[in-house]
Amino acid sequence: MNQEQNIEEQLWSYIDGHSSSEERSLIDKLLQSNLEWKNKYHELLEIHQLMNAAELEQPSLRFTKNVMEKIAQYSIAPATKNYINKRIIWGIAAFFITLITGFLIYGFAQIDWNAQSDSSLPVDLSQVDFSKIFNNNFVNGFMMVNVLLGLVLLDRILANKRKKYQQQG
Repeated sequence: MNQEQNIEEQLWSYIDGHSSSEERSLIDKLLQSNLEWKNKYHELLEIHQLMNAAELEQPSLRFTKNVMEKIAQYSIAPATKNYINKRIIWGIAAFFITLITGFLIYGFAQIDWNAQSDSSLPVDLSQVDFSKIFNNNFVNGFMMVNVLLGLVLLDRILANKRKKYQQQG
């Protein structure tokens, strides 16, 4: 299969006139002596002549105008700046930044920085009691505030959707 592709590539270069004079003389010799090369050459030459004889179809002169009129019938989507409320994005970002910051502050507050251990970490993770972390009034209050902020954000999103739906209908 690879040899056949190689023969076709060389013959196409020969037919198109892209081969060097050395390659042309070698291919001439192969065409005279080798039946496979000769058959493949006649086959490719016939394809080449058919391709040159075929006329390319040209679209009508009104084709571009027809396409543009068809496209103009559809409504163009507004720019994202028009339909994305930046306050919602900032609210979501503030929610997650507050959540991450709160957990980091609480986590660092729980570390005993004076403890001596054999590991390179200042905290012995095997002795961390996670029930203390999530059974603390500070964490419970922090989580309640975050859930409340999330619900307020969801309410605003749904109210904006409801307002847009009522304006359209």
